Amino acid sequence: MKTIIKSTTNFSLMACVCLMIFAIIACSNDDNEGITDNTGGTDDDPVLTELHAAFEAFNTEATTIYLDGSEIVIETTGLPDHETVYWGEGNDGYRDEPDVRRTPSIISSNNNEATMRVDAIPDLTGSTVATQLGTIGIAVSGSAIFNDQEGGGDLDQAAGSLDWTGAHIGPGVYHYHLEPKAFTDDDENLVGILLDGVFLYGRKCHATGTYPTDLDSSGGHTSITQYTNGEEEYHYHIINEIYSTTGSYIAFAGPFQGY
Repeated sequence: MKTIIKSTTNFSLMACVCLMIFAIIACSNDDNEGITDNTGGTDDDPVLTELHAAFEAFNTEATTIYLDGSEIVIETTGLPDHETVYWGEGNDGYRDEPDVRRTPSIISSNNNEATMRVDAIPDLTGSTVATQLGTIGIAVSGSAIFNDQEGGGDLDQAAGSLDWTGAHIGPGVYHYHLEPKAFTDDDENLVGILLDGVFLYGRKCHATGTYPTDLDSSGGHTSITQYTNGEEEYHYHIINEIYSTTGSYIAFAGPFQGY
């Protein structure tokens, strides 16, 4: 099950990450550190027992991330850790962007808080699933990631309202549609995690230092990353193709592969 739950509780912007790390059980092989099985001696259905190292990149002032059985829970204020015009004048994070056709809301007055639950170990054996409108992931900044659609149409109709880092507000939450240049700009940096539990990275691959050439229809492939300690892992990249009139790159269009 992968869900986004809107919260009615006010999170502190200075909240610390609470990592619930379970003890490793029945695991004597160093190659399986952090994974145990619940099948009476086989590893057919491995269970994650500690958080993936990639979560260390997430903004600790906005997110609380922990394991809950076979799922990872990500609680977020939804508020980014970088400048944007959408903070509103007078806010310390305000950035003047006169060319942005701002949407009416300002970030400080919206209910951006949400809780996202994803499978701790993505299921890469099933069918692909199309993305939907609304939140499809949480970025390392703490804000939401949306797909390439806006109000049921393509993103062109809203491109003028996107700030310098490919984000805007509407409906109600600050979110990225394009490559979020505040923390990944033509590089291999981690962007965030998507609803299927798969991590999303920038346009370049850590394994080669260049743009990957073996991406599937979702922009994913299997290779080492800066967080996998030399082990290969399936993950997504922002695809290195300019999107229409935006002059930038769609964060993620889908489909999901990890359901």
